[in-house]
Amino acid sequence: MTGREQIVPAAADREQVVSAAADREQVVSAAADRERIISAAADRERIVSAAAGRLLSAAAERRPCSPVRDLLGRTDVAAAYEVQRRLTARRLTAGAVVTGRKIGLTSPAVQRQLGVDQPDFGVLFADMDVSGAAEVPVNRLLQPKAEAEIAFVLAADLDGEGLDLAAVRAAVAYASPALEIVDSRIADWDITITDTVADNASSGLYVLGEARLPLTAFEPREATMRMHAAGTLVSEGHGAACLGDPLNALLWLARTSRAYGDPLRAGQVVLSGALGPMVSVSAGVTVSAEISGLGTVRAAFTDKDPS
Repeated sequence: MTGREQIVPAAADREQVVSAAADREQVVSAAADRERIISAAADRERIVSAAAGRLLSAAAERRPCSPVRDLLGRTDVAAAYEVQRRLTARRLTAGAVVTGRKIGLTSPAVQRQLGVDQPDFGVLFADMDVSGAAEVPVNRLLQPKAEAEIAFVLAADLDGEGLDLAAVRAAVAYASPALEIVDSRIADWDITITDTVADNASSGLYVLGEARLPLTAFEPREATMRMHAAGTLVSEGHGAACLGDPLNALLWLARTSRAYGDPLRAGQVVLSGALGPMVSVSAGVTVSAEISGLGTVRAAFTDKDPS
């Protein structure tokens, strides 16, 4: 056998050994990656469960809690929506009925304050609707504040592709003046984007006024709003303060809801976002908001126990 014949098999053997070692390294690396993924998923599950539990306890014990951003971080909006979905699922299991959605953070100034570049949303339930109540019991809430908004009630589903302003406008049955009584389970309203999203977008109660106008008779972006509490002007604004047009907010929500696999449906109520600053409310105060071209909505707050 020549020297060359001895060298060639030896080189081939070395290549096989190197290849086998590389394969083993890839297997070990893949296993480590799987372990890291499993560990990260377990950590995320623990974090989401802990945040949901904290908010549940705050609501049940009627005592505001510390912010959940210590668990979720300040920017993990996806995790915050997972908390919201879990709390929503819990309510649905208990028999709650969804009536629509609310949109928050529609003011560019508030978005800048919280370091975000888009609105957020929460779920409305039937027991939040106090439109027919003579008085609104503040003892159902922890830290109530009132916002004046334009509510849209849908005549058609918004589940198609390529949604645009024309599509959402056509889907609206009518608009009504609304008061959203927002609330926070987070102590002192010390919230970031993840805190409010996890807390169902700081939802509380809502009141719809009696007026019902089709969009052929009312242009949301041109509306002005004046809100009084105990006869004193406490907030004012206009439709353009809500993402330039409340219908822009509705379009954002329609697209986002569809992307999350839970599109808006006919008959649902959408609170499109505040037209001016929110104000604190307390028992004994009556709040009224007049939205030009649409009408007036009122709420009288009481500390009586709800019947």
